[in-house]
Amino acid sequence: MGTGRTALQMATSWGAEPPIGNSSCESVASMKTILINADNPESSENAQGRSEAQQVDPSRCTGGGTCPVKAGESSARARTLNLTSRKRAPPKEHRSGQRLVVQYIVPCMNSYGLCIVDNFLGHKIGDKVLQEVKALHLSDKFQDGELASQKSDSTKTIRGDKILWVEGNEQGCENIGYLLSRMDKLIMYADGKLGNYKIRGRHKAMVACYPGNGTGYVRHVDNPNGDGRCITCIYYLNKDWDSKLHGGILRIFPEGKSYVADVEPIFDRLLFFWSDRRNPHEVQPSYATRYAMTVWYFDAEERAEAKKKFRNLTDAGKTEAALHED
Repeated sequence: MGTGRTALQMATSWGAEPPIGNSSCESVASMKTILINADNPESSENAQGRSEAQQVDPSRCTGGGTCPVKAGESSARARTLNLTSRKRAPPKEHRSGQRLVVQYIVPCMNSYGLCIVDNFLGHKIGDKVLQEVKALHLSDKFQDGELASQKSDSTKTIRGDKILWVEGNEQGCENIGYLLSRMDKLIMYADGKLGNYKIRGRHKAMVACYPGNGTGYVRHVDNPNGDGRCITCIYYLNKDWDSKLHGGILRIFPEGKSYVADVEPIFDRLLFFWSDRRNPHEVQPSYATRYAMTVWYFDAEERAEAKKKFRNLTDAGKTEAALHED
């Protein structure tokens, strides 16, 4: 989806791993998503008012949250599925980042293909990231979001965001760099536990802004053709976001499931989901400035194969051009 350097080796951002203290789990105050019957979507407010029989199965995950019941169980339970946090543990009992990953993120990703972590950085650091993003936006460096194999005149009808690619080591991006390192750490802990993926690199971070003029991004798949991206990770930066007024919900359509997932782009929320055809998704029209930062993590084998195919196509194109010249 982007241009320029397409892979950053994780070792460059993880480096010598700092010790994990209480901060990772301390920042996880709540985890919540609404999974709604795909044939008859209803609002989050209506969903939250349902009977206990339609709520989550609290036995699924134990690392700070509960996972929704699986599709295929009773239709009443599959109709509306909530993912809510448990009470925060006392400070002396805070779990490590590894435990959060093993007991919450990995089970939810493997069962449902998506996972939400709220209050990821905490308000203080999250606000610093937001201020850096706003400064980048004011610098007028953002460009219209692009589409592969699409003419520029049709792009805005499909996606209406402005984007900027960052590595996190640029001047004025220190807190963005810290955010990326925290994302990387969680993925490092999860590597080897998410299917057969061997995650060894990631894309630059894409900072995106929807300007609030009713634009969104139509239903699409991040990686429809095996380009190596396996996990999409999005961090949201929108304070006081009210989806009734501002729109901007990310709606995910998990393949083969009886529900969709509506994710509000609220401040300090981190979202993970599979990047391939299992998770078509859309950004609904936004009526307020909407900021998000997206990182795609690569499966080493698929990425290497994609690069090989690209080189072969490039070489074939050069050969064909030479033959035409002859």
